[in-house]
Amino acid sequence: MLDEPRDPIDLPNMRVGYGGGIPPNIGEGDRAAGADGIRENLDPSWLRGDPPWLDLFHVWLREAIDARIAEPNAMVLGTADAEGRPSTRTVLCKGVDANGVVFFTGYDSDKGRHLAANPYASVTFPWIALERQVHFRGPVEHVSAEEIQAYWELRPRGSQLSAAASQQSHPIGSRAELEQKAAALAEDYGGFDGGAEVPVPPDWGGYRIAPVEVEFWQGRANRLHNRVRLTHVDHTWRAERLQP
Repeated sequence: MLDEPRDPIDLPNMRVGYGGGIPPNIGEGDRAAGADGIRENLDPSWLRGDPPWLDLFHVWLREAIDARIAEPNAMVLGTADAEGRPSTRTVLCKGVDANGVVFFTGYDSDKGRHLAANPYASVTFPWIALERQVHFRGPVEHVSAEEIQAYWELRPRGSQLSAAASQQSHPIGSRAELEQKAAALAEDYGGFDGGAEVPVPPDWGGYRIAPVEVEFWQGRANRLHNRVRLTHVDHTWRAERLQP
């Protein structure tokens, strides 16, 4: 049910300050700490290891968890269909290692159909409360059946039943019909609280984005933000600072 009409929102003048307010003078950037509390400016030298993005990503993810960011493993996934028309949605990251970023979904969902036609994607971790973002871009591949089974067994039973009952992204007549489908499937397996093991649906599984670009973003005053991008070329990672 919609509320009564309200005054128009002044989007052009809506802005939030970054980086601790007034910026320092040239060469004194470390004086201005952002919301993440880090006075130092993000620099390509922070990117070390193999691959060089992994350690810093884990540090930032842990700090997002410690800061009680809501759903710190949420990421905005961008895909494109066969005609190149883009689409974005929020999904949950369920694995990050040297091989890439993992998420799970239905293969016949919108994103699954997009990835079948155009197996390339981007994801953004938008830790806005910490004035940080991380972007990954690269080709996408299916994860192994063993990885799918291992993650499936970690899911709560209700989530398993919902995934098995839902034809993800396909239309349905009503909320009641959706709930009836889930309830009927739950009854087949002995209920939501326990019963027979729920198998992995044949049209459900995981994807891994194998990044060829990784970008770290750190908010700073007057929108003079810090951006550092890693690009994978000829089996080597190249780091460079980008203008905001």
